Amino acid sequence: MEGAELAGKILSTWLTLVLCLILLPSVFGVSLGISEVYMKILVKTLEWATIRIEKGVPKESGLKNSASVGIIQRDESPMEKGLSGLRGRDFELSDVFYFSKKGLEAIVEDEVTQRFSSEELVSWNLLTRTNINFQYISLRLTTVWVLGVIVRYCVLLPLRVTLAFIGISLLVIGTTLVGQLPDSSLKNWLSELVHLTCCRICVRALSGTIHYHNKQYRPQKGGICVANHTSPIDVLILTTDGCYAMVGQVHGGLMGIIQRAMVKACPHVWFERSEMKDRHLVTKRLKEHIADKKKLPILIFPEGTCINNTSVMMFKKGSFEIGGTIHPVAIKYNPQFGDAFWNSSKYNMVSYLLRMMTSWAIVCDVWYMPPMTREEGEDAVQFANRVKSAIAVQGGLTELPWDGGLKRAKVKDTFKEEQQKNYSKMIVGNGSL
Repeated sequence: MEGAELAGKILSTWLTLVLCLILLPSVFGVSLGISEVYMKILVKTLEWATIRIEKGVPKESGLKNSASVGIIQRDESPMEKGLSGLRGRDFELSDVFYFSKKGLEAIVEDEVTQRFSSEELVSWNLLTRTNINFQYISLRLTTVWVLGVIVRYCVLLPLRVTLAFIGISLLVIGTTLVGQLPDSSLKNWLSELVHLTCCRICVRALSGTIHYHNKQYRPQKGGICVANHTSPIDVLILTTDGCYAMVGQVHGGLMGIIQRAMVKACPHVWFERSEMKDRHLVTKRLKEHIADKKKLPILIFPEGTCINNTSVMMFKKGSFEIGGTIHPVAIKYNPQFGDAFWNSSKYNMVSYLLRMMTSWAIVCDVWYMPPMTREEGEDAVQFANRVKSAIAVQGGLTELPWDGGLKRAKVKDTFKEEQQKNYSKMIVGNGSL
């Protein structure tokens, strides 16, 4: 009985501290300064670790940034220069070597596949994932790493799991209850309150530190908010500062439970990717949504999949055919404190959240950008590319023309045919495209 009483007292004390120091401040959107102190200590620790690593590792064998230094050195010159000997002549068998070289480069390291794996860091941040070239450096650094493991798994993980459980439970229960109310301004207000409060709790479950820029450009009701996509928590990051009607793919498991509860309180739009008819229905519902200027702005991730925080890939044109005002938002995570990228083909949602909760923190910047509208004579593809370019520049991300769907699908025949057409034009037109 004494053991049970002791466990009960520990549990009650734990929940009381969580309620007073985290949950209540989250409801009112205030901070007690605990996370700021934690981040200062963390930054100092990582700076010290970086100095120790630089001293202990010779310059010629130091850690390289694989995000900027590739496995191979590419020749980025266009096809005309690569086949400069072809000009004024017919096809020659030696031309095969140029295409063979390009093919081997793509096999070894193509610019698409590497966007679906976690980016590496210049220096180790005391997390196992980013220590790609581990070697013993010093007893002091190893001791700090061991202490970090204890803190992350024995202190932070239980706290974060508690907060995540409370936040998700309140979200499911709250949206289900609010969904029973008739449509009214009261229901909308309660729905926004539940979403904001629960998202703030969940962000604190990840020790999230978010820096919002240009708040005067926050998406307005009746508009469409489009952002680059790195992780499912992108939704939490944005919803902490304002509510949105979300559009996305139907998920199973934990995500499915949350989606089914949320749609009861707010007109979110979930759809199946495999059903083409459903896409037309989504477009119709989106047009009806933005026609009502009293409804929440729609949140869309036009890439359609998660990219590893280094690039922005092709924006699907569907989001830009609807009409209305587009509110671009750029999101950039700081990988020094934790990897926010979700490789859905490798980790399920629970495994991903466990990795996130055992990181140091989630730190990111969010830039709201001036609203954009479709210009005269501009089609949906051109408009999508213009918005994508603006987001890439603001977030310091690499802009790529490739479809994020290549993560799971084969390259379309049209891409291959385009290269064949260019080569044919060079021969027929004596080297001029």
